[in-house]
Amino acid sequence: MKIMGILNVSPDSFSDGGHYTALDDAILRAKQMVADGADIIDIGGQSTHPNATPVSVAEELQRTISLVKRLAAEIDTPISIDSYKAEVARRAVLAGATIINDIGGAKFDPVMPKVMAESGVKVVLMHNRKSGSTEYKDLVTDIKTELLESVELVTSAGVNLEKIILDPGIGFSKTYAQSVEILQRITEFKSLDFPILLGVSKKGTIGHMLGGADVSRRADGTLAVTCYAAQKEIDYIRVHDVLANQHAIRIIKKLNEVLHVENLPE
Repeated sequence: MKIMGILNVSPDSFSDGGHYTALDDAILRAKQMVADGADIIDIGGQSTHPNATPVSVAEELQRTISLVKRLAAEIDTPISIDSYKAEVARRAVLAGATIINDIGGAKFDPVMPKVMAESGVKVVLMHNRKSGSTEYKDLVTDIKTELLESVELVTSAGVNLEKIILDPGIGFSKTYAQSVEILQRITEFKSLDFPILLGVSKKGTIGHMLGGADVSRRADGTLAVTCYAAQKEIDYIRVHDVLANQHAIRIIKKLNEVLHVENLPE
């Protein structure tokens, strides 16, 4: 399992809003996540929680592009741009990003499939609905169908199948109960034959599971989901606290290894 470390540079992100809006602070945070074991640094310039204030393309570019460019010159770890706006994605790739992480599944901006294709980078297509509707006939079947619509959009534009990662979109166009069901049935998404990414870190779903815990008390619940996902052999986990989650994954991996007594320390 690979770890995508979250670096929000918006002032209103639900977990770390305002902590890394200064460029030097964001650089230090990214380098710390790399040292802690992050496989990808995911940079986002607009919060996507339900009460977030939308920002213009210009504002999102101002928040992210200088950071992407500087990080690309200073670290070897892949950089992802977390945006559903095609122009932000395009400019971020030019600045050095090698992954486009789109919460709209390439459906929110009609130019995004073309940008993804022309960039040649990996893409994360998350399940979401612009309407926000939570009406489903069969939850997992419908989400899989809609994810494949996203796949069709980008491959028709020229994206290579091998560049695609899918995210079922916990908490987006889903109720709490639906988000829990997706986690319980997460292995069913493997039938799509794409790598799967889970982004659950400190979300309201975990807060509800813990009886209403606020964001500051959701780290342990996030670790539990990470361990669960590791046991289910999910490919990517997107988290705020890289080191703790990296340790959890390492322990799960060790416990799943075939241990030979002669190799164990006394």
